Amino acid sequence: MEEKQEFKKTLGFFPVLAMVMGTVIGSGVFFKAGTIAGLTGNAGLHLLVWLLGGILSLAGGLTAAELAAAIPETGGLIRYIERGFGKAWGFVTGWAQMLINYPAQIAALATVFAAQFLNLFGLKDSNGVLTIVVGLIAALSVTLLNFISAKVAGGIQSVTLVIKLIPIVLIIIVGLLVNPHPVSFSLFPVAVGSAVANHPSLAQTIGLGLLATMFAYDGWIYVGNVAGEMKNPKKDLPRAIIFGLIAITLIYVFINAAYIRTLGVDGSNGLLANAGNTSILPGMVANKLFGGGAGTLITIGIMISVYGTINGYTMAGSRATFAFAEDNKIGWLNKLSKNGVPVNAGILQIIIAVLMLLTTLIPASGEFAAAGGAFGLLTNLCIFANWLFYTMVFIAVFVLRKKEPDMVRPYKVPLYPVIPIIATLGGVFILVMTLTGSFLGYQLPAIIGLIVVIVGFPVYSLVNKKNK
Repeated sequence: MEEKQEFKKTLGFFPVLAMVMGTVIGSGVFFKAGTIAGLTGNAGLHLLVWLLGGILSLAGGLTAAELAAAIPETGGLIRYIERGFGKAWGFVTGWAQMLINYPAQIAALATVFAAQFLNLFGLKDSNGVLTIVVGLIAALSVTLLNFISAKVAGGIQSVTLVIKLIPIVLIIIVGLLVNPHPVSFSLFPVAVGSAVANHPSLAQTIGLGLLATMFAYDGWIYVGNVAGEMKNPKKDLPRAIIFGLIAITLIYVFINAAYIRTLGVDGSNGLLANAGNTSILPGMVANKLFGGGAGTLITIGIMISVYGTINGYTMAGSRATFAFAEDNKIGWLNKLSKNGVPVNAGILQIIIAVLMLLTTLIPASGEFAAAGGAFGLLTNLCIFANWLFYTMVFIAVFVLRKKEPDMVRPYKVPLYPVIPIIATLGGVFILVMTLTGSFLGYQLPAIIGLIVVIVGFPVYSLVNKKNK
């Protein structure tokens, strides 16, 4: 019988906290803010949406942490869903993560890194080829660094987290306290601004804005994928998720307040909404706050931020694919290097991400452009696929409380069942909003995600039959 391969337990609390915060704080806080401002058109509503996104994510984190502590195994999400709903759903979770979730995140982040790189050096990319080349170099270099060891990947995550917080903290402090050209704004009344003529309903506007924030808050649950490499997962895993999400929510609300105070949202000073889903927002803010040349330093900081986020998804994704392959006896993917790294899983992941990166060649016009082009397509694809499984994890907490009441739970979600209910309702809301959104903006990615999930069940039957 083949001996079960084991990961080396080298990760302490801070690298795991850095993974939570570093994976979540990436491009969304910089490149979704303009889109959300365009949807809300009002300072109070804009900040409310970011706060609600944080509250919903924290409710989800508090809920999922119960399973993360009780089932501290490599594979994270796959293990939680398999335990709650059976082998078939566990297979489909791993299948969707392998084909959509991680590669799409890496590809989307690679396009952001490339956009910032081209902007930094003043390079034009009329046909999209340069974006692909730079994005490929960024994603491939992260993958190769991950192949060295988990300790190296965790070190990159810790260092990039500290560096990425520098431009964020500077923007918050200067933007809110010593802003040379502040724009006055009011938090109340919370109403739809004049920029949102196409979405007159307050509820609809909040829904669409909240949906856009979900990409910026995404990624915290994947820290469970490295549980097998943690020194004390039962204690450190829930702490990293909870403390990380609280810190992220505060950072997001304060930096968006700084954006508004610097650029304004609606009316004559509504530059934030005009920034849209593009790469120009950080430079606009930096140049206005710090003067000429500051945009360059902020851009470099953001590139490091995005690079660290790519590292977080690369690290978590290769472990998820390894766990998926190990469960289903997929030999080529079920291999660790001599340093305990799932290299083959990482190779497959980068190949799929590169194929997705090629979507940047699609001309962005009309509804596709309004949805953020290739970047919007990739991020919205992530949102639907991820939240389908997140919602199942929240429900699994109820299922396992009833099915396995004697399970050892080092951490239990507080205020049970209120917080898990809030998390579940929030997840259902996001899925419904995605399916009822504009076709190219949200429905098309959701349909792609559903097709991949549905196809996963007959594939599971074939694999299960072959293994038997």
